[in-house]
Amino acid sequence: FTTIPKVPLPRRPTGDLVRLPVNLRRAVAAAQTAIEEVDAQVVVGFGGYVSTPAYLAARRLGVPIVIHEQNARAGLANKVGARFTEHVAVTFPGTKLAGGAVIGMPLRPEIVELDRAAKRAEARQGLGLREDLPVLLVTGGSLGAKRLNDAFEASVATLRDAGVQVLHATGAGKDFAATGGDESVPYVVMPYVDRMDLAYSAADAVVCRAGANTVCELTAVGLPGVYVPLPIGNGEQRLNAAGVVGAGGGLLVEDAAVDPGWVASEIVPLLRDAPRLEAMSAAAESVGHRHADETLADLVVTAWEKGGRRG
Repeated sequence: FTTIPKVPLPRRPTGDLVRLPVNLRRAVAAAQTAIEEVDAQVVVGFGGYVSTPAYLAARRLGVPIVIHEQNARAGLANKVGARFTEHVAVTFPGTKLAGGAVIGMPLRPEIVELDRAAKRAEARQGLGLREDLPVLLVTGGSLGAKRLNDAFEASVATLRDAGVQVLHATGAGKDFAATGGDESVPYVVMPYVDRMDLAYSAADAVVCRAGANTVCELTAVGLPGVYVPLPIGNGEQRLNAAGVVGAGGGLLVEDAAVDPGWVASEIVPLLRDAPRLEAMSAAAESVGHRHADETLADLVVTAWEKGGRRG
């Protein structure tokens, strides 16, 4: 692990703008030293502040560059790096990055190899869920999502009385006691799910944010997603979900619309409509990529071969 100095990129005239050339030279020098010390044969970048100096140093040294952009909207570092290489991969079809080939997101082996149907009974039993009722997974990621937590905490009785089971990952320190409604219908609250393969196997649909990794995991395993993009930022999460929503494998919902009334009018009917869920599952899987890890590794080998096989 080598630390590369961060280079502030000011959006308006500041002292950082004056210092930009010196700061960039220092960062490129650090990246070049790292490349030379390990005798790197290929430089693979995923964006972020550390990637630009690494791309510039690799270009200076004649080391092949491979780029992977995980988000639907490419970042500045990868836009710069894409000018220096033909080996560019993107996660989503709509990403505007020169030469980008759509390969999806490299995923964990337990997701890539997951057979949801085969693990369903084991997953439901292990998570305290019934086999005979639909299951909704609600997750806002490891930190949780207050909007989702509040709406579903207030809907426990509604969901239970409708025969909809819930596995709700609230985020650390944000769990609550699920009370009300038909208590024979499980509403399982967990601060964190460390076996997402089991959660996905147990679920019939997921309500979640639309981070790139989440979208890619759900499409890879063929799970219908109800995506609630973060209402802040540059709209990146909305773009992440656009492809699967357009294919019919997911729904896109505004953050402000998520409340108990929406849960009752939209989520309950969805979870009780098995044919619709089945069609959404097939549509989600049709745009998923399970083997992006292997495709990206092949791209690295190709770059190495074309770059003269140094080392």
